[in-house]
Amino acid sequence: MTSHEQQAAAGANRQRLFVYNGGFLTQKRIRRILDLSGYDIKLGKPSDGDLVGVWGQSPTSPRGEAVAAKTETPILRVEDAFLRSVLPGRDGQPPLGLFLDKRGVHFDPATISDLEQLLTHDPLDDTALLNRARAAIDRVRAAHLSKYNTYDLDAPTPKPGYVLVIDQTRGDASVKASRADKNTFLEMLYYAQEENPGARIIVKTHPETAGGHRDGYFDKSIENGQVTLFGAAVSPWALFDGATSVYTVSSQMGFEAIFAGHRPHVFGQPCYAGWGLTEDRNPVQRRQRKLTRAQLFAGVMMRYATWYDPYRDRLCEFEDALATLEAQVREWREDHCGWTGAEMRLWKRKPLQQVFGRYLKMRFGDAATDERRLMVWAGKATPEMGDVVRVEDGFLRSRGLGAELIPPLSLVTDTSGIYYDPTSPSDLEQLIADSPSLSNAARDRAKTVIRAVTASKLSKYNLQRDTPQLPDGHRILVPGQVEDDASIMLGTLDVTTNRDLLLAARDARPDAVILYKPHPDVEAGLRDGDVADATEIADMVVQNGDPIDLIDAVREVWTMTSLLGFEALLRGVPVTCLGQPFYSGWGLTTDRHPHPRRTARPDLTALAHAVLIDYPRYFDPKSGLACPVEVIIERLASGNLPSPGPFNRSVAKLQGVFASYAHLWR
Repeated sequence: MTSHEQQAAAGANRQRLFVYNGGFLTQKRIRRILDLSGYDIKLGKPSDGDLVGVWGQSPTSPRGEAVAAKTETPILRVEDAFLRSVLPGRDGQPPLGLFLDKRGVHFDPATISDLEQLLTHDPLDDTALLNRARAAIDRVRAAHLSKYNTYDLDAPTPKPGYVLVIDQTRGDASVKASRADKNTFLEMLYYAQEENPGARIIVKTHPETAGGHRDGYFDKSIENGQVTLFGAAVSPWALFDGATSVYTVSSQMGFEAIFAGHRPHVFGQPCYAGWGLTEDRNPVQRRQRKLTRAQLFAGVMMRYATWYDPYRDRLCEFEDALATLEAQVREWREDHCGWTGAEMRLWKRKPLQQVFGRYLKMRFGDAATDERRLMVWAGKATPEMGDVVRVEDGFLRSRGLGAELIPPLSLVTDTSGIYYDPTSPSDLEQLIADSPSLSNAARDRAKTVIRAVTASKLSKYNLQRDTPQLPDGHRILVPGQVEDDASIMLGTLDVTTNRDLLLAARDARPDAVILYKPHPDVEAGLRDGDVADATEIADMVVQNGDPIDLIDAVREVWTMTSLLGFEALLRGVPVTCLGQPFYSGWGLTTDRHPHPRRTARPDLTALAHAVLIDYPRYFDPKSGLACPVEVIIERLASGNLPSPGPFNRSVAKLQGVFASYAHLWR
């Protein structure tokens, strides 16, 4: 059942859900997912047609089970889904998805759960579903996602060639449900050594054990020349890559190991055992069906789990939840150690704090004074600052100008340079160079993003403007730029002004209809770049015209380094570059000055993935969360965004009066 079908069914067939665990009442996200799934949470005594809600087989579940038995009321068992959140639930972060099961609980083989019923009887043969599952597996692996995700991808892992044995927390419900105990874990370790003579054995400690929260089944006493405990916070996928085989009792890591290409040795009876993808030491005899990896993933993650979209406040498909987790995990990985922001104007600090200070509040100063990384606005970076991360506005920025103090919805961070400076490499340049090797799933996502951006007529600033009647003929659009902008200073050679750009276009196309579009900041009187005799060179100067309407109306675009050139490429319009913008030099534009470092030949889909998906970070001001690009596309298209406050409007007006002092706020 799709998320839309789930919500439609929920609206038509609501049930009262009686609970006896405070978490159902205090955890807003869980209540909301249950509400959207058709359950009205209640206290008291259930009657006919009601359900009792319990949390898996937690210590509080006997309360609900006793009431259910006494009143002969069916039970709905609730558990976290396998991709839960960035931080663990004990740190207060809500889940992205839940398992809702009316027959049992997924990890307990004593009863046939809804999941086991699904995996046994659902055909799971729909080609589109299985293609989605394969693509999702690739994305989960590529992003190194797991149930919880507080690990550094740069953390060292053991030298490859080991046998991986997975410990769990003592008394875990899934261990008890498998009728396992400490002896089971010791037996597993014994067989790992016997079946792999001479091999190194790495015992992965559970994160809660490593953090001192709960005991595991193994401790230092097991270590010898062959066996080593490993408790560092590392990606499970990195551990799988270095392992020759995997041993587990009932850990979720066993489930993930299947999709990393392993056939794990399973000593318990978890939900993923018994389908022909594991070596089962204690098989569930009734499970005889053979599934492919894609079928197992589709059944568990796409058909069984219920996923939540925190941006649109609705149930969603797995891919939407996956995009959410990708964005939020990236935020933690880049920000959890903290930032010091140098050379940041006062008005920029609040939006920077919102985007980069969620896990550790940003500090602002002229230089780094601690172990935090140093972030500087790209145009203010100097060689004397040393190793800095440059930050700049993204390419789908806002509804309104940055010069009018409208906060950005997207920002880019770059550890090696900045996208508009072709004199040195940048992270974006590397992403574009690598983009021809994108997976089919990534390409499909990029195509969807291109369609959404173009259909919604989005640009960087998305100003609401009318386009006048244009003269007929072979129209060429020449976008003006801010002449003291860093992209002009660093990315141009012989043509460095708007007037010279117009003259070059006229000289090359003497019979064309040249349309000159001044830059919005120049039109607003906020920045330099006016061309006094533009009407004598161009056939028409389009004041306040909509840039996307203009792109759609022309047959060519000529530019120095304007982002409008990239926006034209997205819409299939040929672009001639007289400078070296980030999108030039890859074989997609006509270049007066080809860049010798840019030798890869991505197509437009690959370029768009690097520019709009991989490189920027997006922030949703409605939910206050890091988000995927698709959310920002919807926000910009609908205009569903907070309005600028009176402070922004007042200061923006003052800027118009004092435009020659723009360096004070830029």
